[in-house]
Amino acid sequence: MSLSLNELSYKVIGLAIEVHEAFRPGLLEKAYQECLFYKINKAGFYVEKEKPMPLIFEEVKLDCGYRIDLLVENKLVLEIKSVDTLNDIHLAQTLTYQNLEIIN
Repeated sequence: MSLSLNELSYKVIGLAIEVHEAFRPGLLEKAYQECLFYKINKAGFYVEKEKPMPLIFEEVKLDCGYRIDLLVENKLVLEIKSVDTLNDIHLAQTLTYQNLEIIN
């Protein structure tokens, strides 16, 4: 049975909270990413790390270096941040991923 995006998001947020409660603030993003990847995989979901996100322009795939931190079930994009405050560059990154098509 396939979960809706809302159901999947709810479950993954729960797993992310478990990781956060285990370590609290202070680790590098990569550490949180690896722990969350492990938890999501252990929960039985298909998850990919550092998924390339090419820019498609006039039917040509251009590698601009975009990488999704975690892609769950080919539909939920997770961008891990370990910062004091989110700023405009983080929003821009999220909007970029939202506007680009995920290539399988």
